[in-house]
Amino acid sequence: MIRQRYEQIADHLVEDVRAGRLRPGDRLPGERELAGQLGVGRASVREALGFLQVRGIIETRRGSGSFVAPEATAIVVEAAALTGRVPSADSSPMALLEAREALEPAIARLAAQAGDVGPELDALLELMDASSDPEDPAQRRVWSDADRDFHREVAVATRNPILAAVGLHVAEIMDQPLWQRLRDDAIAIPGRTALQLAEHRLIAATIAEGDADAAEALARRHVTRTRHYMNLD
Repeated sequence: MIRQRYEQIADHLVEDVRAGRLRPGDRLPGERELAGQLGVGRASVREALGFLQVRGIIETRRGSGSFVAPEATAIVVEAAALTGRVPSADSSPMALLEAREALEPAIARLAAQAGDVGPELDALLELMDASSDPEDPAQRRVWSDADRDFHREVAVATRNPILAAVGLHVAEIMDQPLWQRLRDDAIAIPGRTALQLAEHRLIAATIAEGDADAAEALARRHVTRTRHYMNLD
């Protein structure tokens, strides 16, 4: 199986740790510098760093950068003994956003045309409103869960079982640790959850009103903003 770009970058950094070129406590180059050194895009570097952070190999200090974690060498050696590399089953968040950009505007349009919106969307919007404190990690998790459930319910509202299955699959990917790591960073900045909640409310309202053109346009803008917030554009 071909490994994703971010996994290849992670493999490179893991090998540097294994070989002692990167030691616990060392500061990694910035995203832009790493991208230039490796000849890849910054978005892929960001995914790789997020993945290694989830696996405990690096740690990120806000305002200071990314550092090799104290236990990194032990984690890398143990993983190598088992598999030869640090394993990952996570999908690339960048690939997920590309898929969402292609699918979600059309799904929102079909949901508006179907005119079959239940109370689930309103309940999820209220949950997001009640858990929008970006400083609280527990609330960020509740907010993110409600966010992915919202998009799944929009797919269900199309009354198309294939699209409902697609919506469920996308929601499952949005529950993977790498997506959650980058998503948490994106919504931790004050004001962002409020703006995204407003976008969700507009999408729900246009679907309920049967305004297919507006629902499609708002869904497209929402995914584009999400990509920008996650620094994957």
